[in-house]
Amino acid sequence: MHPEATISVVIPCYNAERYIVATIESVLAQDRAGLEIIVVDDGSSDRSVEMVRATFPQVRVEQQPNQGVAAARNNGMRVASGEWIAFVDADDIWVPGKLAAQREQLATNPQCRMSYCAWQVWTNDAPRPTPAYLAELALTVGDSARWDGPSGWIYPELLLDCVVWTSTVLAHRSLFDEIGNFDTTLRLGEDYDLWLRASRVTPILRVARPYALYRIHPASITHSRPTENHRAKVIGRALSQWGVRSPDGRQADPKAVRRMLSRSWSDFAAALLHAGHVADAKRCGWQSLREFPANVAGWKTLIKTYAGIRKTMKRTA
Repeated sequence: MHPEATISVVIPCYNAERYIVATIESVLAQDRAGLEIIVVDDGSSDRSVEMVRATFPQVRVEQQPNQGVAAARNNGMRVASGEWIAFVDADDIWVPGKLAAQREQLATNPQCRMSYCAWQVWTNDAPRPTPAYLAELALTVGDSARWDGPSGWIYPELLLDCVVWTSTVLAHRSLFDEIGNFDTTLRLGEDYDLWLRASRVTPILRVARPYALYRIHPASITHSRPTENHRAKVIGRALSQWGVRSPDGRQADPKAVRRMLSRSWSDFAAALLHAGHVADAKRCGWQSLREFPANVAGWKTLIKTYAGIRKTMKRTA
């Protein structure tokens, strides 16, 4: 326990020995008193745990058999002692000033229980960004068109895109007491699902400044081929519960939502076709067109599935 903690930072970790030290350093660089850092190791087979314990004795380490990132974050939240909970993945980087900017924003909006900030996609395998890179990023702070985004009751915007990135979130623990934690049945989209639920009970504020680096590298989970259209599953569940109307009375354009769902199915069909699952790709292609018949990408993928079926029939004839 950390009796003086006001913010608990939960870091799920799986075989992140190359990056975990730099990630924790970026959290410690926030220079806030009462900061509790919890690393939840999700069954790593590398030296991640050993490196954290040797380098950061003040960091709490929790270990679990490999259960996925949702379970790891939930376990971190379970043992957290802070009034506020923040998340950062073990290969991402916070920029100094992140937590201070979010706490200042939330202090002036006491009705809000969740904040997120803008971020920069960082395609790099180096553990740390260079000072020159961070200085260059700082020069873009005044570019409001680049860093602005949805803020407030953002349920309609979330129906169209997951505009919240988990490694930027700071939320009051009472929010999770009310809406629950990450859904461990979702391999992907568990964060999207949680932010949709959050958007039903609290305004979600955006700090329009890039205070985090979203690392893209060859081992990123986003490069893995999905086995289910998680996006459609998460959005479909939200629509069945709440429809398109936000708690503040605004609503998402139903046609735009259908177009987005159609695109998710055509993208999924294309991934299945690329992997050689022609029959499944055909089924998902038709689902794309049922959602939005004018989806050109859906038609193209569907045509390719029929061409693939004909090739298969010729080879077996």
